[in-house]
Amino acid sequence: MSKLTLTELPDQIAKSLLEIEAVALQPNDPFTWTSGIKSPIYCDNRLTMTYPAIRDLIAEGFATIIREQYPDADVIAGTSTAGIPHAAWVAQKLNLPMAYIRDKAKGHGKQNQIEGKVLPGQKVVVIEDLISTGGSSIKAALAVREAGAEVLAVLAIFTYEFESAKQAFEAEQVPLATLSNYSALIDSAVQLGKVAAGDVATLQAWRQDPQSFGK
Repeated sequence: MSKLTLTELPDQIAKSLLEIEAVALQPNDPFTWTSGIKSPIYCDNRLTMTYPAIRDLIAEGFATIIREQYPDADVIAGTSTAGIPHAAWVAQKLNLPMAYIRDKAKGHGKQNQIEGKVLPGQKVVVIEDLISTGGSSIKAALAVREAGAEVLAVLAIFTYEFESAKQAFEAEQVPLATLSNYSALIDSAVQLGKVAAGDVATLQAWRQDPQSFGK
């Protein structure tokens, strides 16, 4: 792979997600999330595992951010379950130890929440697939802190760019960076003919107020 340019990555990733249908946009027939929120977008980044070129683009994107911004990282930790494979590919590229973080401690055995070794004082980058409200990612970051380690950042493939998520990360002082985002996705979807230009306002309105969308 040629040297990756991070400024071009949001569009590259967005177009890749659209092309493999990891992201579906239905501004006029919204999906219903488990939370009950009506949404014009459904994102399943697990599909990226099936496509070697795309998963390698994602891994190299994460690795580039870590090399440039967090070169003192000691451990790459994936969130369970969707962040685990991406963390493994990134750790391999960087020749670093890898761990993963459960959403809660096991109810048996050693009752671990973190699998693999994360030692007190180590610097950890957490890998996530998707940022919605940010709650599960922040919970994973706090588990790393509870283990006595330092969270350098949470890195994710994609974010819906909710203001509430941004504020949640800032409140916990957890740096966040993503390879792509909702704004880049809308632009790419219009370019690829996946949505009509007339639907852009509807898609943007959802991001501004997801709770009221479709009501």
